[in-house]
Amino acid sequence: MSELSFIEKLLDGVEVELKALGEVCDFKNGFAFKSSLFKEAGLPIVRITNVDGKNISLADVKYFDPSDYKENTASYEVSKGDILIAMSGATTGKIGFYAHENPAYLNQRVGKFLPKPKILNNRYLYHYLLSKVEQIYVIAGGGAQPNLSSNALMAKIQISIPCPDNPKKSLKIQAEIVRILDAFTTYTAELTAELTAELNLRKQQYNHYRDQLLSFEEGEVEWKALGEVSEINTGQKPSEILEVPTEFDYINAGTTRSGYASASNCEGDTVTTPSRGQGGIGFVGFQKEPFWLGPLCYKMRSVDKEILINKYLFYFLQSKRELLLGLKKEGGVPAVNKSDLAKLEIPVPSADKQKRIVAILDKFDALTNSISEGLPREIELRQQQYEYYRDLLLSFPKSETGVSKELKEQA
Repeated sequence: MSELSFIEKLLDGVEVELKALGEVCDFKNGFAFKSSLFKEAGLPIVRITNVDGKNISLADVKYFDPSDYKENTASYEVSKGDILIAMSGATTGKIGFYAHENPAYLNQRVGKFLPKPKILNNRYLYHYLLSKVEQIYVIAGGGAQPNLSSNALMAKIQISIPCPDNPKKSLKIQAEIVRILDAFTTYTAELTAELTAELNLRKQQYNHYRDQLLSFEEGEVEWKALGEVSEINTGQKPSEILEVPTEFDYINAGTTRSGYASASNCEGDTVTTPSRGQGGIGFVGFQKEPFWLGPLCYKMRSVDKEILINKYLFYFLQSKRELLLGLKKEGGVPAVNKSDLAKLEIPVPSADKQKRIVAILDKFDALTNSISEGLPREIELRQQQYEYYRDLLLSFPKSETGVSKELKEQA
């Protein structure tokens, strides 16, 4: 039997009853662990920031020592397979599946679902809750300060229970729906891992060949001060009275997309933001629209294209980021002085050799960018596919206009 006909047989005409979550599931609120008693080691605490919308991330977890509390914290244990929800803050309504082997403990404003095993499959509940995130957010009040009540959550969110009068059959149907949706989830995760690995490999190859091409033996090329072969201009703060479209970027050290534009930044300019952070390097031309360059940035342009090609300058500075960072003067705001930047020496091979280097690196860059741009798009498509089948399977349509017809159209 094909997967398609199996799904049709599984769901076609199935009796379904909507039940409030509170009828088929219990709920556990978290414990008020004190931030002043957080540890760098010990037993992990799941906070609302650890709920990422699908899973529970322990990347930035805090710890506690049970001996610091008179209360029995054991009842707040979170085990592998538990489904959690953020009850307030920016992550309100987001669901997280706890997939870690070692237990953690439930912090305040994080809740745990406790499905009744004779009625409700745990993973079925998980997929169902993922389809109700927006509705849950509305129940929490939305806005700047959403706050979710466990009583309201368990009373107002309803879940579809197939074959409510036949628990054994109901759980079998739930398990099959879980199997199908988990397969979509696994496929998306595997695809993401494969594409990410491919992207990282391409980046490593790109960096390797770039560094090889831009490394020169002593005496092989002439080295010149950047100020000799390039104009170096400082960006400006947009005038408050200047009327410009707000959809363009305002590029400044540490900031982007602030809403100012300027045609003064031209195709071919190399832009650097060495005043803060990690010293970003950008090549104008990747920007599809003109933009305003802020006062914490420098713009560089070759004074003679027969001596220095702008794109070559970009690739060199991109590969030698540590040279720029080494120029920073520490103080209130670590910054690179324009005079120091002008003294930075760069290798200047013949224009023909610069063109060959640029052509090779452009190809590597295009390949890396195509994978980089395609990765989120592919993941989004797989997520949309999962959501489509999830909503279809969990709606239990009964007529020919429902699951059978829609699945046939998708086949």
